[in-house]
Amino acid sequence: MSVNITFMIIMGALYACGIYLLLERSLTRVVLGLTMLTNATNILLLSTGGFQGLAPLFNAEIAAEDYNDPLPQAFILTSIVISFSVTAFMLGIIYRSWVLSRQDEVQDDIEDRRVASQSSFDAEDDADVPEDTTEFTPPEEAEEAPGSLRATGQSTSPEAKE
Repeated sequence: MSVNITFMIIMGALYACGIYLLLERSLTRVVLGLTMLTNATNILLLSTGGFQGLAPLFNAEIAAEDYNDPLPQAFILTSIVISFSVTAFMLGIIYRSWVLSRQDEVQDDIEDRRVASQSSFDAEDDADVPEDTTEFTPPEEAEEAPGSLRATGQSTSPEAKE
């Protein structure tokens, strides 16, 4: 199986542009970024199918290697349905945001600004950790349990039983 370099370049460009748009504050650009990401993923799934072959309809005279793999095509159809539903959901969010506030951008709220202004030092997380962090006592310091063979001097090894 050989890889089509044109598909790979287009897929890489779509992924790069989609991630860039996804990181924007405008919800319309987020939808466009999600659409580009799903199209790049569809191209990726299409390229996993290999070369174009015959339709996956059974015929006794055709060898099995000549058929096209239908699984990537099924994945692409599933991806199209999922991307359509996510896009419809995001368009609903954009419309609701536009009706309520007449703007398309997601703004920082007071809590976001407060968290961003805090220092990154946390006394509990950044404290020195002692070298021994176990809660169990080592076997040398442990008290003998009643009925243990070590307390009576007996051994469980096969050589000691003979």
